[in-house]
This record gives sequence, structure tokens and C-alpha cells, in this order.
Amino acid sequence: MEPVRTCVGCRTRAPRSALLRVVSQNNVLIVDERAVLPGRGAWLHPTRECMDAALRRRAFGRALRVTTQLDTRTFEQHPPRNKG
Repeated sequence: MEPVRTCVGCRTRAPRSALLRVVSQNNVLIVDERAVLPGRGAWLHPTRECMDAALRRRAFGRALRVTTQLDTRTFEQHPPRNKG
């Protein structure tokens, strides 16, 4: 049985393998491709819609429990995967 996580963009549950893990290192949002970086992670579908929704709702700060402003430039440059 595979672990299930909730997407911070669309708030739906999905298998961990279908989601992308994002972490904060020195207040910079980093995509954790292999899901092995230390610290708290936020999960989201690797689609432009979920990425935009999470950024618009400022969901990463809450999910990662970060009180300072996050630098999202590196994250925003990450290419999304197509759905399906």
C-alpha cells in the first residue's frame, strides 16, 4: 500500500508517487525530485494549475510552517509535467 499525501494546490489526496515534494532551505523553495531532502515537505501535483494555485494561496508557508517570506523564483522556473 502506497502512502497518500494531500496536494497543497488543489487540496485533493493522491499517491505519493504522483506528487512532487517541495522543501524550504534558507527560505528558498526547492523542488525535491527524489523526496530525500531533510526537513518538512509540502506535496503538490506537478502541474502548472496546482503550482499556480499553491503560490496564489500562499500554501507553502503554511504547509512548511515557515513564518518568513519564501523565495519562490527557483520553484517557479521548475517545468511542470502534463496531467495524465
